[in-house]
Amino acid sequence: MAPTIRTIGISNGGGDCPGLNAVIRGAVRASILGHGWRVVGINDGFDGLIWTDRTVPLTVESIAGILPRGGTILGTTNRGNPFRYEIEENGKKVIHDYSLICLENMRKLELDAMIAIGGDGTLTIARDLGKLGIPIVGVPKTIDNDLSATEVTFGFDTALHVATDAIDRLHTTAESHGRVMVIEVMGRDAGWIALHSGIAGGADVILLPEIPFTIETVCEYLRKRAATGKKFSMVVVAEGVKLPPLDPFGKPFPAPRPGQVGFLIGDAIHTLLKKDVRVTVLGHIQRGGSPSPFDRILATRFGVEAVELIARGEFGRMVCLRAGEIESVSLDEAVGETRLVDPQGSLVRTARAIGMNFGDYA
Repeated sequence: MAPTIRTIGISNGGGDCPGLNAVIRGAVRASILGHGWRVVGINDGFDGLIWTDRTVPLTVESIAGILPRGGTILGTTNRGNPFRYEIEENGKKVIHDYSLICLENMRKLELDAMIAIGGDGTLTIARDLGKLGIPIVGVPKTIDNDLSATEVTFGFDTALHVATDAIDRLHTTAESHGRVMVIEVMGRDAGWIALHSGIAGGADVILLPEIPFTIETVCEYLRKRAATGKKFSMVVVAEGVKLPPLDPFGKPFPAPRPGQVGFLIGDAIHTLLKKDVRVTVLGHIQRGGSPSPFDRILATRFGVEAVELIARGEFGRMVCLRAGEIESVSLDEAVGETRLVDPQGSLVRTARAIGMNFGDYA
């Protein structure tokens, strides 16, 4: 029998992502217009369940106009794990377990269920809160597109458009000056943005976390390219690539900080080729701005289906896209496994077939 639902909460965690507001809008409108429920926005990830003054009522009127907006009206954080909440006490970092406080505050806020929007970390917390007794469903969110239980996550398409547009723009200036352009895109564990944007933007070299490479092999490929009369080259780098053990001087590569790996690779190429190299790090530009039409639609579908999961009492599950249809999987199935690029997969084979190089052989 379907549960009696009067009020639900919505939260999002992890990095911001184009389409978050579209999920919120879809869920709020489906809840109010379709079921007559009250909706509470939980600000700043799960922090809003620990400190309840960070909640806000969500109505059809209050969410008007947010569909094309980037970011999230609820705020977000990637540090708010209620099971291991780090605070500073007397100058020292102390870990607290606030999970039971979240459970108690659900009752105080009179929330009958929750929608949690996030990536692997947020959805793992959602799963564990569900095991405590919180009726919760999940919505997958990551621009890296690396959640294994769904074919696509919203935000990826927008990030891909941003990265491809940047490669297009850099192409013209690279050709004008005869330079090697290195473009670093997001992709901490998986190289989906680099692979897709590299193919779409006509890159010459694509470096992924999933395919080991050497600087020497990249440079040998660029030399062969230059020998055919190509005076410029485009190298797309995922931020999470595994750097070779040694740089061109035979010294260990330093551990790169976020946004630094492109510069390390660019400097190494310059050292070996003695060629003009420029580096562009797209960084959070990929996260910001208005979501693409595809992401707005997918996010809306996810938000509506999350509401329907609650209405049917199917808690502990995450909505997902499979074969173009919105389905759901258990949160246990949804977390813990990263969806990686297959080095032997069709996309990599396509790129190789048209002459693109992955730094593994020249």
